[in-house]
Amino acid sequence: MAAHHASDGYLSAVPVRQVPKRFKDLETAIDRVVESYDEGREIDNLESAALPNKRAVIDAFHHLQHVLMMGFYSPRSLHRDNLRHAVAEHMYAAHELLVEQIQRAIDYEHWMGRAERPQPPGSGEEVVLSLFDAIPEIRHKLNLDVRAACAGDPAAQSIEEIVFSYPSIEAITAYRVAHQLREAQVPMIPRIISEHAHSETGIDINPSAKIGERFFIDHGTGVVIGETAVIGDDVKLYQGVTLGALSVRKEHSHCKRHPTLEDEVVVYSGATILGGDTVIGKGSVVGGNVWLTKSVAPGSKVFGRPKSASTPPEKKA
Repeated sequence: MAAHHASDGYLSAVPVRQVPKRFKDLETAIDRVVESYDEGREIDNLESAALPNKRAVIDAFHHLQHVLMMGFYSPRSLHRDNLRHAVAEHMYAAHELLVEQIQRAIDYEHWMGRAERPQPPGSGEEVVLSLFDAIPEIRHKLNLDVRAACAGDPAAQSIEEIVFSYPSIEAITAYRVAHQLREAQVPMIPRIISEHAHSETGIDINPSAKIGERFFIDHGTGVVIGETAVIGDDVKLYQGVTLGALSVRKEHSHCKRHPTLEDEVVVYSGATILGGDTVIGKGSVVGGNVWLTKSVAPGSKVFGRPKSASTPPEKKA
């Protein structure tokens, strides 16, 4: 329903607020929801002012995306004379957002008793400045990732197309920033960044995973890379690949639970590789829909599903 008002000869529609017909029932439902917060459960936490703000973290990451590849994200013309100003604009904004959010995360972990000792004042800014110092190296690695995508995909028309269009580049960019923060033992923030990329791309890379240079994920949707996975240089994954864990108890969560892929490994779509002791040797090729829970030697070619859990996968030279 809308009310119409004349203005300069035109009619404009103004929305009219709908009054609930069952007002008392609505009020009762609201009271019940509010009362449910008195039950002392983990999700009843009301300390929202102390927690990091998810939106602010994502905004900070978007500023860093500009800094990492200014020419692809800037809405205005860039040249060497105005580059510093453009970079500084985004780094100052990212600094302001990240310092507060990281400090919130650090302080909250201590307040909740999950940190061994309190961090000194200014820890958030120290972490952010360390991240900023690492940006030139992150840019170097991202350039190698983009070149690997161009070399590894016959359908790629140009570097520009890859940066603009390939979900793997967005996911890997988020991973390389989030990993730097995870290495600094920042709580919550790295996972917010990586899960934002996951929601945008369908690629789930845990920020604690260790990934080498010239990494390429072709197509990408449904790829999962677990927390303790280790990936060497020049590795290529296709869509639907899982580098996962075998079921373990929570107390073993700090053990290596996810596989290692050595240099120059290719894993085709739908393959599942599980277990912290599973190592895919250098130069191996794992075929589509393969299920692996045991290591394979360097140079192996693994195709087809094993006949049973106790039967090793078929290997072809």
